[in-house]
Amino acid sequence: MKKTLVTYFSASGVTKGVAEKLAGAAGADLFEIKPEVPYTTVDLDWRDKTSRSSLEMTNKAHRPALAKEDAKIGEYDVIFLGFPIWWYVAPTIVNSFLEGYDFSGKTLVLFATSGGSGFGNTEKELKPSLAEDTRVITWKVLSPKVTEAELAAELSKLAL
Repeated sequence: MKKTLVTYFSASGVTKGVAEKLAGAAGADLFEIKPEVPYTTVDLDWRDKTSRSSLEMTNKAHRPALAKEDAKIGEYDVIFLGFPIWWYVAPTIVNSFLEGYDFSGKTLVLFATSGGSGFGNTEKELKPSLAEDTRVITWKVLSPKVTEAELAAELSKLAL
């Protein structure tokens, strides 16, 4: 059986809850991607063009610093990567994470949470942060109400 890790970035706790259920369903280890400077409610106000998240997402080259960089990616075959959708893509902190590790030969399965949008250009914007031989599967936008049993059923459909 392939060794699996569920990694996630969660600014408000929604993606964290989904990631915990997914790790349970997959029998996987769990790793949280944390910013060096935590996001506040004011930072996350997408209606304010001067908020931290708005400024980060306006500058796609911005790479927020990570609080810790000790995920043992080399030990895993399959890595699930979860995040909220911001401006129709993954937050730039996800690129910070991807650029901090070697994903060569790994299978990276993307999942997200969202208030209503899909993945948009997420895969296209994340690929430059990965090794060319990283297999990327854009999987699902998941509801915070999803159950561990529902996730287990969905996982059985994945060709990993």
